[in-house]
Amino acid sequence: QVQLVESGGGLGQAGGSLRLSCAASGRTISRYAMGWFRQAPGKEREFVAGISWNTGSTYFADYADSVTGRSTISRDNAKNTVYLQMNSLKSEDTAVYTCAAATDVRRTVVATTMTEYNYWGQGTQVTVAS
Repeated sequence: QVQLVESGGGLGQAGGSLRLSCAASGRTISRYAMGWFRQAPGKEREFVAGISWNTGSTYFADYADSVTGRSTISRDNAKNTVYLQMNSLKSEDTAVYTCAAATDVRRTVVATTMTEYNYWGQGTQVTVAS
């Protein structure tokens, strides 16, 4: 079992930045693809960003169009933690952000759909004030 705990959410200002963290426990995530999803009020959960695993130091990432160019996903396997840096925040970024782990994804592949992920955190609220 993998437990995922998100942190770093809260109130941000439009144009500002936030960094979300996802700390994993129970198992090492070094061979898991990891991702961030979000769900805004009244909307479906959507993919935000994903990062592959790899045996080397090069990881591959993918982003939703809505956050491309202003968000960066990264991982620190030594800390068993994944991060989502969000810049140039917009009011439409307001949502509950959830971290997820995909244990059955091949090396260098970025998982972008919910069905690929089998462990989920509880989520952290991000509210962007305009």
